[in-house]
Amino acid sequence: MSLCVYMIRHGETTASRTDVFSGKMNPDLNEAGFAMARHFAEKYASMAWQAVYVSPMQRTQSTARPFCEATGLDMQLRDGLKEMSFGEWENLTKEQVQEKYPEDYVRWLTEPAWNPPTGGESAVQVASRASLVMSEIEEKHKDGNVLVVAHKSTLRVVLCSLLGLDLGRYRDRITFPVASVSVVEFGVHGPLLVKHGDRSHLPADLDARPGT
Repeated sequence: MSLCVYMIRHGETTASRTDVFSGKMNPDLNEAGFAMARHFAEKYASMAWQAVYVSPMQRTQSTARPFCEATGLDMQLRDGLKEMSFGEWENLTKEQVQEKYPEDYVRWLTEPAWNPPTGGESAVQVASRASLVMSEIEEKHKDGNVLVVAHKSTLRVVLCSLLGLDLGRYRDRITFPVASVSVVEFGVHGPLLVKHGDRSHLPADLDARPGT
């Protein structure tokens, strides 16, 4: 049996619902987000699990909590899984950022791997810290299922790193809706993406909500 890493983005928050930049901001889940977390636990808790690695932000811990309660596993909190810091762009819409920081915004859109949001983190910086967590998981768990609970930008960067995709294209090549699950299997040929953006664990009313 090989190692399978299940990655889930946290459930819905007011920030994800309104599509503002939210990295260091620390909102909790909204009502729909808590429901998404419960449905994930109901669908996946019966599987055999080795460990749960979680970003220490409120929204990720709240997403992981029903699952951990159902499985009896402890959250292993890792700062490396935190969301990208958006610096001065926090709590702003894309339109507001474009108006207030036009040059930085264009540079970020063109090459986000090396050009960070104003006062924030670049994709390269996120990849550097998140890769330490992924290396830890590979070293400690040679096989079985491991859950990672994190954030949109961080998980997209992680997938690019694992799959050998250009980090500068993390926003253009990979989506990661709220409460969606992606699965990477670590086999003899390296990481293989076997499932991506799955929200089949959600009922129709929650699945129909925008996943930004």
